[in-house]
Amino acid sequence: MTPPELSRRRVLTGALGVAALALTGCSGGGTGEERLRVAFATGGSRESLDPHVLPLYVDQARAKACFDTLTGWSQDMTPEPRLAESWESDATGRRWRIRLRAARFHDGSPLTADDVLATLARITDPATTATAATLFRDLDAAASRAVSPTEVELVLTRPNTLFPLAWGAPGTEIVKAGTTSSDRPNGTGPFRLASFTPGGSTVYTASEDHWDGAPGVRELEFLPVDDEAARIGALLSGQVHYAHDLTPTGAARLGGEQRASALSAPASASQFLVMRVDRAPFSDPRLREAVRLGIDREELVRVVLLGRGRVGDDMFGQGLRYHPAGVGPVARDVARARALVTEAGAQGAAIELQTSGADPTFDAATALVARQLGEVGLRVTARPLPSSGYFRAIRQQGVFSQNSTGSLPIPDYIGRRMLTSTPTYDFTGYRSPEIDRLYHSAVATTDDAARTDAFARILGLLRAESGALVWGVRDWNVGVAAGLTGLEAARPNTFAWANFARARLG
Repeated sequence: MTPPELSRRRVLTGALGVAALALTGCSGGGTGEERLRVAFATGGSRESLDPHVLPLYVDQARAKACFDTLTGWSQDMTPEPRLAESWESDATGRRWRIRLRAARFHDGSPLTADDVLATLARITDPATTATAATLFRDLDAAASRAVSPTEVELVLTRPNTLFPLAWGAPGTEIVKAGTTSSDRPNGTGPFRLASFTPGGSTVYTASEDHWDGAPGVRELEFLPVDDEAARIGALLSGQVHYAHDLTPTGAARLGGEQRASALSAPASASQFLVMRVDRAPFSDPRLREAVRLGIDREELVRVVLLGRGRVGDDMFGQGLRYHPAGVGPVARDVARARALVTEAGAQGAAIELQTSGADPTFDAATALVARQLGEVGLRVTARPLPSSGYFRAIRQQGVFSQNSTGSLPIPDYIGRRMLTSTPTYDFTGYRSPEIDRLYHSAVATTDDAARTDAFARILGLLRAESGALVWGVRDWNVGVAAGLTGLEAARPNTFAWANFARARLG
């Protein structure tokens, strides 16, 4: 998922506001150690609880509390059974039979095959504007059917031997057939909704009869704290037990603390510079290559990430399955970069680099990139944009921008973001029919070597031509209070990330 479009530095007037909210509560019951309080950046008054429209990380976490998916993504980004107890496909990879486990919605009704079909119909309905819609573009809804109440058959218009990956993507939560509104969610997840205020607190109560066991806490409360310093302050003062998405500096601040600590999942978010290949000045490939050779990735990781990450190799998915082995980072070559700038007639050219608080590393990276590219003859200045709507703005109007993406399976990243049919994530104006061809070949084959080769070729094309370069892969940091157990350091978008079902307060 692209990082959340974090809103303004407004929430609850810092930690004091969190304290007030935590003390007053938002719905019945809940004593101090029965209610787990978690702090996330939120989307303000426009928020909803629609489990199929998840623009923010907090939306994903709330959906995970109340709903479940057919599969979940493991830490190595492979599918694991959730509501789908087992599955199998025919030899072509076009017909999939899914056996559902015994689970119940919060209203007591059983999960059925009709609920799965209704969910997919809602996701693929353009009116929903679902986050995961493109993953099901090849679903043949007319041919898919309920074989029995607990068995569903999904039919595709073309082969996809990796289809179970799609079932665990954010925004694929299963809803009850007949659902027309998300105001009162009725899911199969470990928590039931008690109250929700857009831009404010959301409270859930434990579903004691959840199919995977009762949660470890009686209540779960999401509190809106957009400012990282306020999240850390609330954590250290005991007003919240969990603080989401900390910068390297924030994580380092918790080192040696007895009141709280940081959980860090290594190499979990790719940090990008994106250049529009269809807009001046980066429509000139010489300038794109000058930027690629002109930045110092090692310095960026050392200074911006405080060493809490890896140097990027300009490819998404470092450390994940299907990422090609042996690809190293691009070595900085100031002389060659300066020569390319001169050759392009751009010596001293003024270029704005768009940034915002939408990612905690963007501003620091922008300042450093500006200095580094100044050494090759480009005059780069920061252009701050509002966090709210940042990713939409750089997609529509960007030329040179900061971007970031949390962990995703490489097939999901390509299939949802890099094809000619997926303009929603087009940050560079680059699309290639050859990538489409290689992708459909990769997901159709049962030959893993051929699939691996196809994905490697796609990533190679993106590295060479797309205008997007990955300068670093940062660790994913969250803060947890002393005495809070049952959470693990997890990559964002995986099943274990922001999953509070097994959390316990000491």
